Amino acid sequence: MLKPELRPATVLVADDLEAYRSLLSDLLEERGYKVICAADGDEAMKILEGQAVDLALLDVMMPRRTGFAVCRALKSDPASCLIPVVLVTGLDNTDDRIQGIECGADDFLSKPVNKEELLARVRSLLRLKQFTNELENAETVLSSLALSIEAKDPYTEGHCERLSKYSVALAARLELPEEQREALRRGGIVHDIGKVAVPEHILLKPGPLTSEERIIMQRHPVVGERICAPLKSFRLVLPIIRYHHEKYDGSGYPEGLKGEEIPLTARILQTVDVYDALTTDRPYRKALQPQQAFGQIREEVKRGWWDVALVDELQAMLWNGRVESHSLPSKALIN
Repeated sequence: MLKPELRPATVLVADDLEAYRSLLSDLLEERGYKVICAADGDEAMKILEGQAVDLALLDVMMPRRTGFAVCRALKSDPASCLIPVVLVTGLDNTDDRIQGIECGADDFLSKPVNKEELLARVRSLLRLKQFTNELENAETVLSSLALSIEAKDPYTEGHCERLSKYSVALAARLELPEEQREALRRGGIVHDIGKVAVPEHILLKPGPLTSEERIIMQRHPVVGERICAPLKSFRLVLPIIRYHHEKYDGSGYPEGLKGEEIPLTARILQTVDVYDALTTDRPYRKALQPQQAFGQIREEVKRGWWDVALVDELQAMLWNGRVESHSLPSKALIN
């Protein structure tokens, strides 16, 4: 059986000294890497914008745009921030190293470059990049699966994307740490992934569910958690998936948690989920206007279902135009 051919890793070497470019290029090509060279920072950026690169070796003191500037640009762009960057420098100044760290550099090499050290660091960073690529691929598969479930119901089109956007915005308003915002971004997309185990005749049923059908439907948070559990990067996403159908008074599922027993991130998602469901057309009713939706949500708060503080924050955020809502086309509707 033939093994699939593996694409050689592509390394960008950027240095204004031709001798150093040739030295590094020869060393790397001998080990089977594909090498692309740039003579300054601007040329390096054009290469990075135009083709896939697995690792960048950047001289710090280049004309036009420095290695620091190129590194900063790479790390600030979501499309390239995971590319490992090694800054190659003849500077021993601690301040320069600190500046490199602040720019997001993954490693440093000092000139003159030691051959074995160079190859060892390149191998190590490319191995980490491979793991990152595999992780991204796994997340992409999960997201695609979640969106395919959403696509089965025309009434939920765009629901996951809106939940992701609103939840992250609400978390930012509450000044939650970046890792929790990222968990909510992912959770908004995959929170209902467990519905893959729910038969379509139940999932798309326009009327009330029977008690047996309800039991099947209420398993989906646990199934979803089980699907995503192997991904260690989803550690903070799992509570969102499992608990986003709990209610503040303990009447939710799957565990009947009460109040602050429900993780804050799960409460944020459920608050946004309720609002989005009410302001979206359903087979059995038309979408409510924002005022009507919050009126109904506040009635449910009185029943003990939702966290009133989060409802207040969501309403204030939408009313103040801090995030664009599909149900708030203009200020005129809410004045």
